[in-house]
Amino acid sequence: MNEIILAQADTTTTFDGLQSIGYGIATIGPGIGIGMLVGKTVEGMARQPEMAGQLRTTMFLGIAFVEALALIGLVAGFLF
Repeated sequence: MNEIILAQADTTTTFDGLQSIGYGIATIGPGIGIGMLVGKTVEGMARQPEMAGQLRTTMFLGIAFVEALALIGLVAGFLF
């Protein structure tokens, strides 16, 4: 019986480091999202300088939401 368990243990493959690689790849999405968000905000400020304060506030809220999703992905990677 022990030989069967040991034989099965030898054939199973563990992917210990793949969670880190997966999260590294997953950070590309929030990075692109934040880049687009900031770029469009700067574009809007250039077109209408009087709206700069409101655009900046909205940009920071958007960045916070995008980063929250990235952190949820990090926590999920550690849990599962």
